Amino acid sequence: MDLEKIFHLKENKTDVKTEVIAGVTTFMTMAYILAVNPSVLSACGMDSGAVFTATALAALIATVMMAAFANYPFVLAPGMGLNAYFAYTVVLQMGYSWQTALAAVFIEGIVFILLSLTSVREAIFNAIPMNLKHAVSVGIGLFIAFIGLQNAKIVVDSATLVGVYSFKNSVSNGMFNSEGITVVLALAGILITGILVVKGVKGNILWGILITWGLGILCQLTGLYQINPEIGMYNLLPDFSGGIRIPSIAPTLMQMDFSGILSLDFFVVMFAFLFVDLFDTLGTLIGVASKADMLDKDGRLPRIRGALLSDAIGTSVGAVLGTSTTTTFVESASGVAEGGRTGLTAIVAAILFGLSLFLSPIFLAIPSFATAPALVVVGFLMLTSITKIDFDDFTEAIPAYISIIAMPFMYSISEGIAMGVIAYVVINVFTGKAKEKKISALMYVLAALFVGKYIML
Repeated sequence: MDLEKIFHLKENKTDVKTEVIAGVTTFMTMAYILAVNPSVLSACGMDSGAVFTATALAALIATVMMAAFANYPFVLAPGMGLNAYFAYTVVLQMGYSWQTALAAVFIEGIVFILLSLTSVREAIFNAIPMNLKHAVSVGIGLFIAFIGLQNAKIVVDSATLVGVYSFKNSVSNGMFNSEGITVVLALAGILITGILVVKGVKGNILWGILITWGLGILCQLTGLYQINPEIGMYNLLPDFSGGIRIPSIAPTLMQMDFSGILSLDFFVVMFAFLFVDLFDTLGTLIGVASKADMLDKDGRLPRIRGALLSDAIGTSVGAVLGTSTTTTFVESASGVAEGGRTGLTAIVAAILFGLSLFLSPIFLAIPSFATAPALVVVGFLMLTSITKIDFDDFTEAIPAYISIIAMPFMYSISEGIAMGVIAYVVINVFTGKAKEKKISALMYVLAALFVGKYIML
């Protein structure tokens, strides 16, 4: 197989070794979804084993399509946030069955496919100003760093909304050997990964994950880390006691219930999935592509239609298999940071999702404190895009700033885009700069839609 001919490696200034490392790195930073998604969706009555298999298959299929349709190093899987909305809001709060929720996801994917084919999504991507695109990259960097700090429990809930983990309290209440030590390991992992990045070690982020996990295993073997499932501290060693088997997908396969699709509530649910998926995907594509210098001189992403189409089809396929919305993962940035530039990175990650079906005990044993340092360091790498923002023009800089801070503070990529778009249009219109900036009609439409969304909240 001529990989050069298929993926145009030289043209994209990369090679097979770099792409393989990038693919493995991306997979390692998002493998947690294989454990988290079944846990979240099982809360609303779905079979966790079936959801695990559906998650891996949806990721594999959608990611292969990304490589085939767009030749980009972006990896897809059922998205965090959307799975929580699916389980806790649509099913447990609104009272819909999970089968009906799957139908809403399926229809959302079909609508997405139509929007992708009619260039609406592409037009939205191209309408967003360049400075705002750089801001999205920075905002995502802060957002995933914040997620990493939370996953590692370095940042915890407090009276001030968030605070730093208290080692003193963990020692006094006997939690240090189960929880406190993992915070120490995560902090060490951040420093280790940072040192590897500074030294220019190839595969530095992946090595950071493996070294941190290895240190955790060492702590478990010496008794410094103690297993406590009640607070989410599990065995760090892979458990093959149940043998190698793929959980049956039968309980969730083709279980969609379309009986309630004509109701207004169903439309609202479907639109909510569509809205969040649309702007989270656009935000991720903008941010990661910007960091990888994949955007052209006009700030456009070549072959974006293929990227968007693979995302849309992946969503509908995922619903058929039995999982919530499949979307492009922001963790793709970790592979891009390792030098991944083509669909070969995506193919490697897709293969690993396939292998995870057989070797799930290994992949599910990687703890969040080991992947958290990768997210924090990738956040730093994405933050460097802030130097590309024109801070001399306040009509560009202030909307960019608003977009940046909204993502981590509101815990949403799509909210950051919404706030940035509204601010950009309002500030430029009321300062008389709108004509000079040649703001597209679509930006006005988006701003109006975003304002309407907040009014309806």
